[in-house]
Amino acid sequence: MGAPAIAIIDYDMGNLHSVSKALDVVGARPLVSDRPSEIFAADAVVLPGVGAFDPAMTHLHKRELVPVIQRLIQQGMPFLGICLGLQVLFECSEEGTEAGLRIFAGKVKRFQSEPGLTIPHMGWNQLILTQSGCPLWQDLPPTPWVYFVHTYFVAPAEPTLVAATVHHGQQTVTAAIARNNVFACQFHPEKSGKIGLQVLHNFVTLVKHQQPSHWE
Repeated sequence: MGAPAIAIIDYDMGNLHSVSKALDVVGARPLVSDRPSEIFAADAVVLPGVGAFDPAMTHLHKRELVPVIQRLIQQGMPFLGICLGLQVLFECSEEGTEAGLRIFAGKVKRFQSEPGLTIPHMGWNQLILTQSGCPLWQDLPPTPWVYFVHTYFVAPAEPTLVAATVHHGQQTVTAAIARNNVFACQFHPEKSGKIGLQVLHNFVTLVKHQQPSHWE
């Protein structure tokens, strides 16, 4: 396979340009789209996200993208969620009342206040890699620095889903998940310098190794 086509789902909730540019740098052919035919024709999909949980789900429903995402994941297409694109994979959020995509059991929780703790969790922090064999972590240092901006974090019902954690104050929370064809991170790889580009490069490499498929 040459440069894989990676669809970046457009639902008015992500910094699409930065994600697209980063994917281009690491050897993919990014396509920003909300059209199911173009999304299913891609080799993989990325769901970025910046903002709040309820508006994100509202936009996904208005563009009729909820069944599209659920179907492509079920059919095995490589999927990468970023920040809010991670959170909407779960059942619900303390941030709002809308149901999530329900790909995984669990909910999105808010950081608990504690003396001296800054909320949102914003800036550079170190990952604790909990899935040593996760394809996204290939060629990374043991505790890589990445960039976060979030007030809420996912709490999966199944601990084995967690691929990385991060400390913020006295709290240790989920920083990334991985299972089968689904990967998602709370941090922003497109804002995380060389480490972030390596994570995206690893995702593109994984996609290249997939057998050609027609997802529709």
